[in-house]
Order: sequence, then structure tokens, then C-alpha cells
Amino acid sequence: MKEARVAYAGAIHEAMPHGEKIRLADGRVVAEDAVVWLPPFEVGTIIALGLNYADHLKELSGELTVTAKDEPLVFLKSAGTLIGHRGQTRRPAGVAFMHYECELAVVIGKTARNVSKADALQHVAGYTVCNDYAIRDYLENWYRPNLRVKNRDTCTVLGPWFVDAADVPDPHALTLRTLVNGKVTQQGHTGNMVNDIPELIAYLSSFMTLRAGDVILTGTPEGVVNVNVGDEVVTEIDGIGRLVNTIVGDEAFGL
Repeated sequence: MKEARVAYAGAIHEAMPHGEKIRLADGRVVAEDAVVWLPPFEVGTIIALGLNYADHLKELSGELTVTAKDEPLVFLKSAGTLIGHRGQTRRPAGVAFMHYECELAVVIGKTARNVSKADALQHVAGYTVCNDYAIRDYLENWYRPNLRVKNRDTCTVLGPWFVDAADVPDPHALTLRTLVNGKVTQQGHTGNMVNDIPELIAYLSSFMTLRAGDVILTGTPEGVVNVNVGDEVVTEIDGIGRLVNTIVGDEAFGL
């Protein structure tokens, strides 16, 4: 089952796919572009993984002081970073390298504390697509994402659909891709994660309590390229969804 959250006619609605349109919970059928798309679930803590695909780790090897043998590279993000499907992401003037990151987002469904790998997937409610932008200009002289790189308003796009875990038999058997202005620029497979989803849940729950609505952004494969104002960026994960986003400049925000 796929579900979304949208704003329409002054209210927030749950919605489902209906052919090329969407059907609101009250029965109305409307066009996709007639609504404002929101993140598809009530988001709790946003937990992001860096360098969790072996090919991306290799792609950035010249910049790194970490290896695949290190503990997972984990950081938190604020609610202000979030926008939904068809939203606009700001690219600040003067930056040289801003890139997308197509990621499988894992949504926690029930409290997890000291969970074993064997039981970890029982705590997953479902999945969605994330496009988590980074501005590489702001990296420090070691690869640990600082606030200006990854915790920026409008730079974490979620949606369009929340897909129930029961409808995803194997979350490690999914193809990811990114298209910039219709051209495929990134392609990967969730089976290539350095730390898979059970490992991540077991690791995180060993020192912090995961609660319903918390979301784990599981990292991105190789193929990140610079994006510019006016670009349409589409991040896709087979069976999960197709997330559309547009890059805008400072002037769209009155800056």
C-alpha cells in the first residue's frame, strides 16, 4: 500500500495513487500538481548515514579519512531541512559543488532499544525515497558532514509515497537512480550498502531509542554530480517511488 500526505483546499489530507491522479481520503480525486506534497508521514528524528555504499566510498576516496571498516558515519538533521515531492530546494549563490543523494529512507514503526539484527526489520513500518542534498564547498578538512553541508533548509526531500514494509519483500534488492533534466546520472543498488538495514537498526538502537516516525536515511551510491539553478532532479527507487525536485536560487527566498 502506498500513502501520501498533501495539502489541498486549506487542509492536510492522506492520499493514495489513483491512475495518473491521486485520491484523497475523503474520496476526491485531484491532479498531482493541484496539491502541495508533504513528507508522507509524521517525521520524528532524522538519522542520516554517510558513506554507506562501497562505490560511493571509492568515488570520494581522495577526500576521506574514513574507511568501510570504521563505525557507521551517522549524523542528525533538523525538521527544517524537510520538503516534499515537487518542492523547491535552494542553491546558495557562490557555491561551486552542490549535489543530490538518492537514498532509501527507512521509517521506524515501533520503539527499538537494544534490538538484535535478527529482529531489526520487525521494527520497520515502511520506506520512502529521499533526496538529501550536500554542498561540498563547506566540508571541513576531514570527511564529517558539518551543519552547512547537510543540515540546510529545503535540502532533504522525502516522498512522494510511504510504502508499507509488507509490500517490500527485500529492501536490499532495489535499484536506485537519479535523473538530472531527464538524463540518468546515478544508478546503484541497495544490496551494495556497507551496513545493511538490520545492522544499522541494531547499531543505532544500541545507544539511542528509536521511536515510531524516526527515519533512517541509508546513504547513496556513486554518481553524484553538481546541480544548478533550474535543474529538475528526479530520484527513483524501484517499487518505492519517483521523487521530483527543482533547484532554485536565493531570489526565490527573497535573498
